[in-house]
Amino acid sequence: MDNGNRPRLNTIVFDFDGTLAELKLDFDHMKLQLHQLATRDFGLNVDVPHLPALEWVEVVCSQLRARNGVHHQQFRSLALSLIVEMELEAARHGQLFPFTKTLLEELAQGGIKVAIITRNCGEAVRHVFPDMSIYCTTLLTRDDVLRVKPHPDHLLQALHQLGSTPETSLMVGDHPLDVETGRRAGTMTAGVATGRTTEEDLLRSGAHLAAGNCRELLQVLRQGQWLYPLQKTTMS
Repeated sequence: MDNGNRPRLNTIVFDFDGTLAELKLDFDHMKLQLHQLATRDFGLNVDVPHLPALEWVEVVCSQLRARNGVHHQQFRSLALSLIVEMELEAARHGQLFPFTKTLLEELAQGGIKVAIITRNCGEAVRHVFPDMSIYCTTLLTRDDVLRVKPHPDHLLQALHQLGSTPETSLMVGDHPLDVETGRRAGTMTAGVATGRTTEEDLLRSGAHLAAGNCRELLQVLRQGQWLYPLQKTTMS
């Protein structure tokens, strides 16, 4: 995109785990535990999840509903409890990246509106970032929305709360799912390689920008004059 057609961004929406905080959750282990619950306790002949965990749980619920219509709510409750337990355990060992608070402070001082959206539960996020409200007033976990990302409503609801539009907003995350979320909502997208996906793979997934981490991304945004009305300050 050339400079003449480059949008001026006044809003950044961040993913949390792997983007602003270290990713401690073992999703492969979570999927194995969910698979064991479905096969051992509910007698289902299903493959190990290839979908994200939350979506796979709903697929299994649909199968149970179609089979007998009785146990799908029980399965959902047990599966979500298992997910929350694993999220909280990961949160107990998690921490913010060293740059996270400084970054959020700097964006706020520069007049950039900021939100965080995550598929994680609220309790886990607040355990890792207990003073979040000082740095970011808009947080939407999966507990706060009807449809989680990559459904665009998750991101669009955050933009609505900020009084922002997709055309002036950037979605930032460490996974192609975050890129998909931004694309479906109509925002610009940026990937950061602080999770388990490389910059190259994030760009291949459709991200407009990619960087090693959010701190480096802010430098790219400044140098390219993407942000308005971000003022020049010095990052520590």
